[in-house]
Amino acid sequence: MTSEAHPIFRTAAVHFCLLCCDLVIWACVWTALLWLDGEGSLDLWCLWALRAISCVVLYSLSTIFADSSIQPLLKRWVALLSFLPPVFDSMQTMLHGTVRGFTPVPDPGMVILSLATSTLIYMVWEMAFPHGGSSKGTRNQKKDEEAKALLMRVIRYSRPDYLHLGAAFLFLSLAALFETFIPYCIGKVIDILSGKYQHTNFSWAIGLMALCSLGSSMFGGMRGGMFMCSLSRLNKRIRHMLFQNLMKQEISFFEENKSGSLTSRLISDTDKMGRSVAMNVNVLLRSLVKTCGMLFFMLRLSWQLTLLTCIEMPLLAFIQNSYNNISQTIAKELQDCNAETTELASSVIGSMKTVRSFKAEHQEQQRYEQTLNRKLQILRRKGIYSAIHLLIRRFITVGLKVAMLFQGRNLISSGQLSSGSLLAFVFYQKDMVTNMKHLVYIYGDMLNTVGSAVKVFQLLDRKPQMREAGDLAPEKVEGRLTFEKVTFSYHSRPNEKALKSVTLELSPGKLTALVGPSGGGKTSCVCLLQRFYEPQEGEVLLDEEPLHHYQHQYLHKKVAMVSQDPVLFSGSVRYNIEYGLKDCPLERVKEAALKANAHNFICKLEQGYDTDVGECGGQLSAGQKQCIAIARALIRNPQILILDEATSHMDCSTQQAVQDVLNNITDQTVLVIAHRLETVEKADHIIFMEGGEVVEQGTHQQLMAKEGRYYRLREKLFNLETQPAD
Repeated sequence: MTSEAHPIFRTAAVHFCLLCCDLVIWACVWTALLWLDGEGSLDLWCLWALRAISCVVLYSLSTIFADSSIQPLLKRWVALLSFLPPVFDSMQTMLHGTVRGFTPVPDPGMVILSLATSTLIYMVWEMAFPHGGSSKGTRNQKKDEEAKALLMRVIRYSRPDYLHLGAAFLFLSLAALFETFIPYCIGKVIDILSGKYQHTNFSWAIGLMALCSLGSSMFGGMRGGMFMCSLSRLNKRIRHMLFQNLMKQEISFFEENKSGSLTSRLISDTDKMGRSVAMNVNVLLRSLVKTCGMLFFMLRLSWQLTLLTCIEMPLLAFIQNSYNNISQTIAKELQDCNAETTELASSVIGSMKTVRSFKAEHQEQQRYEQTLNRKLQILRRKGIYSAIHLLIRRFITVGLKVAMLFQGRNLISSGQLSSGSLLAFVFYQKDMVTNMKHLVYIYGDMLNTVGSAVKVFQLLDRKPQMREAGDLAPEKVEGRLTFEKVTFSYHSRPNEKALKSVTLELSPGKLTALVGPSGGGKTSCVCLLQRFYEPQEGEVLLDEEPLHHYQHQYLHKKVAMVSQDPVLFSGSVRYNIEYGLKDCPLERVKEAALKANAHNFICKLEQGYDTDVGECGGQLSAGQKQCIAIARALIRNPQILILDEATSHMDCSTQQAVQDVLNNITDQTVLVIAHRLETVEKADHIIFMEGGEVVEQGTHQQLMAKEGRYYRLREKLFNLETQPAD
């Protein structure tokens, strides 16, 4: 006997001992009642008290004798075993007004039926939906718990729509109630037609059935409309929250994550998450309400037939679970076989010269035929298992239906059931099985769907990997920028230092040029000045205060940048110039365009400042886009202006006009990255960077006189014979 078999036998032994203890409790109660009054009868409240005591006794015994690993299993079984009789009797009392079934208590036959029924339902359910045990079960349980937490989070997001959801649930309940009455009305119609015809009763039954159909349709439509309204509001809320959180992330986050992937999460995944949860909740609640209503009518019609119906679902669930496990194994084998077949065919067809030269055609045909035969065997096994599965399912379904019909005939013969009631029960039984399947499978589908959207929640929960901006916002800044021993590396290349202990200063009222070969660290300095990133060591200071001490909006109001390839947004020219500003007058827009030498060509456009620039500014030339970008920076009247090759695509006259504007600046801090010698020569201060370090700095004359790196690389750094750009 294997070690794995021991826990199984121990578990079975504990269950058997507890079952015997419960039988002993029943026998003791029976004996005591017979000795007290000679009848052995027990009212409903005493029955509930007895079974509660029995539950406590059995659970205490299971705690003493059973391992902790099977405690959850025994707890569920003991609860089912103890409370099935009083629940059944209570329902019978509510339906018929008299206590039936297990009373007078205890009837030995009904006790044995109760024990057998509860044990059967428990065993089949546990085999169909196993809990714990193996490491795989533990992993699945943990996964289910995480999915449940995500599901509850989505539901919490729907809290603001409680009025819509409340109305939807009300309409859902009414629609399910009316729909549940329809088979009952059909049964009444059949009873009227099978007996002596009475026009009044027939008209009343037909009218009631029509009213139920109308109510079901009307409230069903209203229910769907309210759920769709709630779904739309939920999608809007989640998308807004996700977009808002994405806007707070650092720039390196957008460099590491593709924009297409983020857009998909923002649009597709949020819609899928909200839609699947809303739709499944709709179906789940509808199935739950209908199941409760149908169970009420079925018990009212016949508790014996209802018991047969309730046995069917656990049996089918166990069979379906077993078939799913076999199907997964076969599907993996079939996938491996398909991959082998494809690889073999691809390799042979791609190497036909070698196959032909060695006369190996027959050998390759045999190999390919062998793989096809293996695939055929797998498909044959799959077909056999499928046929057996369908056969067993049909056998159980048909067998229980036949048993139900036989029992129905006996009930009709004894006068406990009418023909119309039996027909109504058949309708209820069919819908009952369908709704129970929905209750079992839709909840799992909800968990899987919410779990697939876990990336959305990860993005919602993500915190920016930067220090939070401060609240410093002085009325005026001088504009003195200082790098103090700044060391920086990008997140994508943590081992490569883009800046190595850089120390430099940008003075107010002066034009500073940042030059050097590609990869020297110029762009990294610009990114740090805009606080796109934060240095690993050192500080970037503005007026002796670290940049992260300033308010985010305030800092980017005082610092403006124009890049070599500026980004324009789809919209008018005016919209792009005043981008980010509120209530900006047209006169101010035109003034900035004049400074950037953009006013003339804007006026020549078809609609002037209202002309649409197209997607990413595609309707404009590269030079025109740069002019608009410079106007967009100048309109803010920034204290610090950064130009990164901002005039590289302009013609000579436009470049000169922009240069004149820069020369007239007296109180602003201007940083220029340029490859034009003319621009650099007029700078008040030149900083030469190479390999992430400041190598030289000074004026053009000082650096030329030093004859250092700036002097030796002058011809490579600058386009000394620049041609006008188109």
